[in-house]
Amino acid sequence: MAVYQVITTPDQVLRAKAKTVNKINDGVFRVLDNMKDTLYAENGVGLAAPQIGISKRLVVIDTGDNYLELINPEIIEAHGEQVASEGCLSIPGIVGLVKRAERVVVKSLNRQGEEQILEGSGLLARALQHEIDHLDGILFTDKAIETRHEPI
Repeated sequence: MAVYQVITTPDQVLRAKAKTVNKINDGVFRVLDNMKDTLYAENGVGLAAPQIGISKRLVVIDTGDNYLELINPEIIEAHGEQVASEGCLSIPGIVGLVKRAERVVVKSLNRQGEEQILEGSGLLARALQHEIDHLDGILFTDKAIETRHEPI
């Protein structure tokens, strides 16, 4: 496995809408495996493929409860509201308060190409929304109520 370098702002790949994964193959598996290694090496909660310079709709998340891989994820339901602090591996040293849905339902594919429906609340809902935003070229700072610098 390999650890990718995380792309940071203002790299334009972070602002582009990622392309749909049309074929799940060994290349996709390799990217997902390396994204997992990168996520853990960086002590992150989530990582989207554009953050490693790959404009594909791939996300990995681990909130501490379980590890998730999502191919072509999309939010199909959002309920409630939460405001909490967020940071991002692609925007080091900045933290912001962001309003997000409290609970989301996400449809995606798994490694076998099967549709999966995931429901998340709290931190998982926040991570799902944050990473799916990355796939659409949206950064948490675009939605932040306020931001502040944090020591790295």
